[in-house]
Amino acid sequence: MKQKKMLTLILSQLEQLYRHELPELVSIAAQSEDAEMFRSLLSEYIAGHPEADSEAGRQIRLLIDYDGQEVHELSAGEQLPISTLSVLYSFLTGQLDEYLETDLFIDLFQQFKRLQEPETVLPAPQRVKAWTERWPTGLDEDVQQIRARNKERIMYALVQKIEHRKAPGSRFHFEEGMSYEERFRLVGEWWNDFRFHLAMAVKSPAELNRFLGNSLSAETMYLLSRARKKGIPFFATPYYLSLLNCTDSGYNDEAIRSYILYSPQLIETYGQIRAWEREDIVEAGKPNAAGWLLPDGHNIHRRYPEVAILIPDTMGRACGGLCASCQRMYDFQSKRLNFEFENLQPKETWDKKLRRLMNYFEEDTQLRDILITGGDALMSQNKTLENILDAVYRMAARKHKANQERPEGEKYAELQRIRLGSRLPAYLPMRINDELVEMLKIFKEKASTIDIRQFVIQTHFQTPLEVTPEAAEGIRKLLSAGWLITNQLVYNVAASRRGHTTRLRQILNQLGVVCYYTFSVKGFEENSAVFTPNSRSMQEQQEEKRFGKLPKEDAYNLSMLLETVHDPAAYIRRFLKTHHLPFLATDRNVLNLPAIGKSMTFKMVGITPEGKRILRFEHDATRRHSPIIDQLGEVYIVENKSVASYLRQLQAMGEETEDYATIWNYTEGKTEPRFSLYEYPDFPFQITERMSNLDLGSC
Repeated sequence: MKQKKMLTLILSQLEQLYRHELPELVSIAAQSEDAEMFRSLLSEYIAGHPEADSEAGRQIRLLIDYDGQEVHELSAGEQLPISTLSVLYSFLTGQLDEYLETDLFIDLFQQFKRLQEPETVLPAPQRVKAWTERWPTGLDEDVQQIRARNKERIMYALVQKIEHRKAPGSRFHFEEGMSYEERFRLVGEWWNDFRFHLAMAVKSPAELNRFLGNSLSAETMYLLSRARKKGIPFFATPYYLSLLNCTDSGYNDEAIRSYILYSPQLIETYGQIRAWEREDIVEAGKPNAAGWLLPDGHNIHRRYPEVAILIPDTMGRACGGLCASCQRMYDFQSKRLNFEFENLQPKETWDKKLRRLMNYFEEDTQLRDILITGGDALMSQNKTLENILDAVYRMAARKHKANQERPEGEKYAELQRIRLGSRLPAYLPMRINDELVEMLKIFKEKASTIDIRQFVIQTHFQTPLEVTPEAAEGIRKLLSAGWLITNQLVYNVAASRRGHTTRLRQILNQLGVVCYYTFSVKGFEENSAVFTPNSRSMQEQQEEKRFGKLPKEDAYNLSMLLETVHDPAAYIRRFLKTHHLPFLATDRNVLNLPAIGKSMTFKMVGITPEGKRILRFEHDATRRHSPIIDQLGEVYIVENKSVASYLRQLQAMGEETEDYATIWNYTEGKTEPRFSLYEYPDFPFQITERMSNLDLGSC
């Protein structure tokens, strides 16, 4: 049966489908006196089935083993009873106590149907190529023509906004007596100044609609009005709004739009949002969930021994826009992050606090990687960012010098990698000015003398439509400073459409960007509208990303050269051509666990009555964790939506659901190995095994 039809079936039609397509299963249910007997007879049936040892057979045995059990679901922190097959028994025998959604029974039908067709047929290269090539980029001429009209419309709105501003003292104001043509021309000049876009950013639903040519529906405006009353910030720059398509024809902008417009679920839950990653919750004097003792405040986040996140008390706490699925939405909720730029200017006490934070890094025995983020690292002014980087350099130099006095086996890990986390190359590429590039270049030259080897801008392009001529120029400038650029993608519904991610990898690679992570959307109910099931992530990994996979030796050679090559973009283009690759599959598909770390190693152990899959995750065995991981064991998580619900969303976006028919088969996953570039280099000396700043006793 076609996916499109199956998704519309009601319970009685599904029951008939089971009787027609899975008569042996229905017969087993009819012979059973209760759910326990049903499980027992089903277990005997599977044991004697020709496909008992196939992935499909193993999956059904796992559902049998877990039925009737109770697990600790970690995201909610609650005990969760699993009754997948018990509910199926009630359904097949007409004993359901209440009306249930069809999604559970659609998924289970697919699992039993797999016994008849256990092999997943992978799509042909031509099919994946067709999916990929249907997605336009921001470099396409027809896309640029639409955006030129958008820019003109927004510029007219900006003239009006400036004329009515209550703060004429701003640097962006019109002199008395200027004609309308002069004002419009001046706005065109200001357009290339990132500060102009930050000053003119949209902060209300009414203004957002005006900048979008009053194209938002009454329903959307009502939702956004509710969002504003709940206190959810709005912040979108004129540049980023010019990327949307407000016409009835042309490119599909859903992936961009889903970052600006808030879902009903987010609006409903705002105010009760919790931190998904428990190690981000910091209490003074107490270790976080990973066991790390951190300085007072929220400037350092940490889960791994080798790496820490630094969030400065500067404008770096803000962003160039608020992403609807932001992982730090709970920080905006608590006002810890905001868009009040004047309040985020560095305070006199920041320099003192920065020294204390550097002392923490300097005294740590294992740290070798610092990610400066926020917010957004590039939201800090150049001088402020330079001061932060200089403090990091001085700390690393002291640590390097102190190691010369320490014996082998007692030396501390030294800083090898420094990263700046920023979405501004996509949100506001004008920010990448010559002064910033020169500062980054000088820092790299200086820091390289103390054996810091990797300098990375860790950015976030969500869609090939964000790769504009302005973004391409920003990327070129950053690469000219000698810093590598890696990309992280949040795999929301719009981004998960067939071929969309392969197209993003393709266009970024052509510009010299290597992909780093493809993240499953994390969070609770607030992100359920944009959540993509992990089965789709695995489907993409196995069916689409496979065409960019590299043999281990080629991956290693590419990594070594990327660290030293002068022009990464030209080198990657040559590499792709030489190896006949459409893109580089250098990213890992992962989920940030609500416990510690990232993983895509999971098995489906059950399905809730609503049809949401219950996954048992193991931690990523390819990297080092805090020792607390030995106490945690396996992690159980209920996904935010059913696979059937996800497919209906895709259908509403115009997707052909038959293209996703194999998604049901991906009931388990395995974390991919890291691309060689992302592995830490070996030290030319032996470091201590002792871990500092760690307290497992209080966790």
